[in-house]
Amino acid sequence: MMKHIFQKGNDQSKPTLLLLHGTGGTEEDLLQLTDIIDPDANVLSVRGNVSENGMPRFFRRLAEGVFDEEDLVYRTKELNEFLAYAAQKYAFDRDNVLAIGYSNGANIAASLLFHYENSLKGAVLHHPMVPRRGIDLPDLTGKPVFIAAGTNDPICSAEESTDLQSRLEKANASVDIHWENNGHQLTISEVEAAAKWYRNI
Repeated sequence: MMKHIFQKGNDQSKPTLLLLHGTGGTEEDLLQLTDIIDPDANVLSVRGNVSENGMPRFFRRLAEGVFDEEDLVYRTKELNEFLAYAAQKYAFDRDNVLAIGYSNGANIAASLLFHYENSLKGAVLHHPMVPRRGIDLPDLTGKPVFIAAGTNDPICSAEESTDLQSRLEKANASVDIHWENNGHQLTISEVEAAAKWYRNI
């Protein structure tokens, strides 16, 4: 079971927005983003089940930027199964879930795309990294993905962002990348760019 908040939206035809926080965040961190992106959609905001020195995360890492791959695979499966449980519990369409993740949350969202073809309808990834290398991705034909990246992000290099973009595109996803110049911060301008993208998908 994962700690979470569910808020029922006014329009059940909209995607359910899956919110995934960054390291040290909680399920409350990204709630205000939904006012900008889609105030009428269902919201499912989840807290990561891993603790790193008391900071919630979605999977373990061995060092900064070095993921514990075994744990990543396990936690991705756990989140995918939790989504099926939540869809049943809250009566939303499991096939219409759009993830919005920041940093560690963006990485687990990308990992869902890398491992489970039908886990997400699409994704907004703020400052993501490539979750795993050396694996074949499922067919992501037509899946819309928005990447917000920093030209000067000290945690996630610009090359990392373009590498993720090209891997997703090779799996036939439809990827848009938006560049900022504010390091690893989640900025209002990149959220507004994501909202504009969302309205056009």
